[in-house]
Amino acid sequence: MRILSYNVHKGFCSANRQFLLADIRESIRAVDADVVFLQEVVGENHRHARAIDNWVHGGQFEFLADSIWPHFAYGKNAVYQHGHHGNAILSKFPIIHSDNVDVSLYRQSQRGLLFSEVESGVHLVCVHMGLLGWERHRQFQLLERAIAERVPAAAPLIIAGDFNDWTGAIHQRFKRHLRLREAFTQLTGKPVRSFPVKRPFFRLDRIYYRGFEAVEARRLSGPPWDRLSDHCGIYAELLPADAGARS
Repeated sequence: MRILSYNVHKGFCSANRQFLLADIRESIRAVDADVVFLQEVVGENHRHARAIDNWVHGGQFEFLADSIWPHFAYGKNAVYQHGHHGNAILSKFPIIHSDNVDVSLYRQSQRGLLFSEVESGVHLVCVHMGLLGWERHRQFQLLERAIAERVPAAAPLIIAGDFNDWTGAIHQRFKRHLRLREAFTQLTGKPVRSFPVKRPFFRLDRIYYRGFEAVEARRLSGPPWDRLSDHCGIYAELLPADAGARS
């Protein structure tokens, strides 16, 4: 299963001066992932629709999915007077169920966890955690509870997104509490530097999993990625664990 996780920054470049959603679509198409985890995807914004000539009307997730990913789910997190944005999952596999879990802890930081299950029985969670340490620790607890309520203990699971865990404080909790592996950590020893896009330094974006083995993980940086969002995209190829054992 080929996985891409990308914070699209609402379709704007890192400096917020250009709206580049069409370029983002072409770039993620070229990766040819089976499942795409997106953060900061705009569902609707009336203000930008009036002010920006090339604004995409309708949900950005539908524009990005286009004909490549026929199945998608959207979780509305941040809601404001002129619109909303949140997380999205684009999938080549049929999505049989989706559920968005609100993990917002204060008004200025509206966050969510988008759960989806695809037809093969793999459970997916798209995550965008808060900027504050205490906030992320509480959101991890809410994530842990939501997984226990929604995902069977033996089911394959992939959790990807922007964790904003620049200190690494919650990274070990994914291993100890949820018994998950992280793709870059398994292959290179630590999560990848993914922010800011021009000179990646902070290890914010990750792909956690169980029921798989990571066989490839790479950061999507340099041209054209360095002129798109403020984050690098991250990519991983995962084999089912039993397939890895057979090989």
